[in-house]
Amino acid sequence: MISKVRSMGLLGVSGYEVSVECYLSGGLPAFDVVGLPDAAVRESRERVRAAAKTGGFSFPMRRITVNLAPADTRKEGALYDLPILLGLLAAHDEIPPLPADAAFVGELSLEGALRPVCGALPMTLAAKRLGLKRFFIPAGNAREAALAEGIDVYPAAHYTDILAHLSGQAELAPLAPWTPPEELRPLPDFADVRGQENVKRALEIAAAGGHNILMVGPPGAGKSMLARRIPGILPAMTRSEMLQAIEIHSVAGLTGDRSPMLTARPFRAPHHTISPVGLSGGGSVPRPGEISLAHNGVLFLDELPEFDRAALEALRQPLEDGDVTIVRASGTLTYPALFMLVCAMNPCRCGWYGHPSGRCRCDAKAVSNYMGRVSGPLLDRIDMQIEVLSVDFDALASRAPAEPSAAVRARVEAARSRQRRRFDDDALCNARLSPPQMAACCELDEAGKALMKGAFDRLGLTARSYNRVLRVARTIADLEGAETITAAHLAEAVQYRSLERGPFA
Repeated sequence: MISKVRSMGLLGVSGYEVSVECYLSGGLPAFDVVGLPDAAVRESRERVRAAAKTGGFSFPMRRITVNLAPADTRKEGALYDLPILLGLLAAHDEIPPLPADAAFVGELSLEGALRPVCGALPMTLAAKRLGLKRFFIPAGNAREAALAEGIDVYPAAHYTDILAHLSGQAELAPLAPWTPPEELRPLPDFADVRGQENVKRALEIAAAGGHNILMVGPPGAGKSMLARRIPGILPAMTRSEMLQAIEIHSVAGLTGDRSPMLTARPFRAPHHTISPVGLSGGGSVPRPGEISLAHNGVLFLDELPEFDRAALEALRQPLEDGDVTIVRASGTLTYPALFMLVCAMNPCRCGWYGHPSGRCRCDAKAVSNYMGRVSGPLLDRIDMQIEVLSVDFDALASRAPAEPSAAVRARVEAARSRQRRRFDDDALCNARLSPPQMAACCELDEAGKALMKGAFDRLGLTARSYNRVLRVARTIADLEGAETITAAHLAEAVQYRSLERGPFA
């Protein structure tokens, strides 16, 4: 007897259909799972056997073959426990055949309870694209899966709940899409930061255009504090951006039943000891890295020169392409990685080079070696490089209210709105302008051309850094509501290429 159950699998951050085929034949009792299963899938034999018996069903004492099709794609994780069990019960005539318009995923406990799995949202979206009408999933994944909309998501705490629903004994209700509560945790606010008005201005420009930015300054100047307040001034994500971010976090196992939706843009701040694989993704079982978890959000690298050189160089291709490709013997996976890079570093190893106190004891060679730990090609891909000076006493002691993030965010959203209207693209920001788009909106007048020629020759700009200066100038113009880029916009944009003028002093 053969039964077939429709299920789903994960390939990168996308779902795909897996057909679970169960065959019972004569011969000595055996239980084989084929179709490139990993260890977790092979171990499902014992979980399925125990769950069937504790649920009151007789387990078939026959030769069992379970095929997970397509057989040439590796299957990973315990999410096939539920469809394997249902398929075996149907093949053994313990239950009627499973409906063809429904898919099933879930990990089983030995008692038959359903445990959450990773990747619920991308699998639900894939099931929706395939035209399936129903998706049965562990209750702990249901809120996340319901975000897909357009497909009925049935949460189940135990596999017998599903059987009771299918037989008409006790109906399961499909879950309505989850909406976040109003009392969300507030984001850190710019109003907490004293002084540093020039840095706040630079961060506002970076947020308005999605530009990468590097802050260089002594310890305690507020670099990390400022960076962690960037999500509070970024525009709200569109629904499409939310779903993209949730899919990646779901595959990485970072979503939960209490808060399945990312209500703010991701902010990832990995420690400088992170490996290249941890940053870019991969591993023996490929998983998204920090740059993909920061998709549509911010990747903050504090103490930039302390990161492994190979890890930093792995950023170069994603910064250009907006995705990262992982190549393994088993196949090639591409993860989205469209993020705003925010970096912070000290000007030297002791941190006090150029400080008025004169406490730095690093010589010129030591300063050069420390700054040289960040390669030129990577710096060339960072649109804005600014100096963060120590805050003076008067600014710290002042009780004058600082501008809140809400006010800055309003200006950022207005600038982003102008960018979207310009090319009728909801996902566009100036940092991602293509060459034809730049030609259309970054034209310079004679004064602007003369200024840029002087900056190009004096600073030794590359073609890439020249284009990045133009993009930043376009953002400054958008913040002012200007249709054309003026020499004043260009002059400010050039000032944000500080490292090309030499080490800070």
